[in-house]
Amino acid sequence: MLNATWLETFTTLCETGHFTRTAQRLNMTQPGVSQHLRKLEDQLGQPLIAREGKSFTLTPAGEALFETGLARRREEQRLRERIATDLPDRGVVHIACSGSFAMLLQPLLLEWMAQAPDLSLHLEAAPQATIRAGLLDGRFDLGVLADDPAHARLEARHLGREELCLVLPVNALEQIESFADLESRGFIAHPDGFAYADDLLQLNFPDSYPGADRTRLRGYVNQIGQIPAAVARGVGYTLLPRSGVETFAAKDRLRLLPLPKRRWHDLWLASRRGRPLPARMVKTAELIAEAAEQLR
Repeated sequence: MLNATWLETFTTLCETGHFTRTAQRLNMTQPGVSQHLRKLEDQLGQPLIAREGKSFTLTPAGEALFETGLARRREEQRLRERIATDLPDRGVVHIACSGSFAMLLQPLLLEWMAQAPDLSLHLEAAPQATIRAGLLDGRFDLGVLADDPAHARLEARHLGREELCLVLPVNALEQIESFADLESRGFIAHPDGFAYADDLLQLNFPDSYPGADRTRLRGYVNQIGQIPAAVARGVGYTLLPRSGVETFAAKDRLRLLPLPKRRWHDLWLASRRGRPLPARMVKTAELIAEAAEQLR
């Protein structure tokens, strides 16, 4: 790799056409300029200038290197301008959250992207462990977690919480007095559904709930947006965070049944500790908070 200082010295030498003026401009000695030139020639293995008395001309290798030096300057200038103008509508942001929260957040992000052609937002629905690991290794800039990560390299702020809901068809008017009442309908399961069942149903039916692995299944759906569809058609019941219900197009065909003991999942916005967030990430965090606010 070319030494940046030697390359800048050579580029300035090509511009001035004179060793002494180059030394003056760079606050160097003339022998220092000559030394940088020799080091570049040694590194490239061929001469860069052809001396003609006190002047010189560039060799073909010298001309190519001069173009490289000018291009590197332009690239550095663009970098400096980009850093100096930290605009919220420019750059890339990688976000991770649960599937249900992603559906709540995505419309806000799409509206922003439609107004910001230089913005690139990557939203990934992922399990909690994946989000946490991705924040630590730099794959994600921002992540929404269900608890405070309590990690030395991460920091988080509490956004709020969303209730874990028991979802039935809107026309299910019977009372749910025991787990058997749910069992007769059957469970519409999904990747997180078994953990939700062990959380909420065990809490409310401790004497009759047999565990998620022994519940009666009516179906399994892997797409978060389609999980409530079967229930809306009168088939079974399911368990979802409120965001998964609020984003369902036919939510008026669903009934959220309150249970005696309720369960909430916290929402924490996490990022790498000590990293000053650029403007685009600050705005992204504001939209994530706005999405969480809809759940109150």
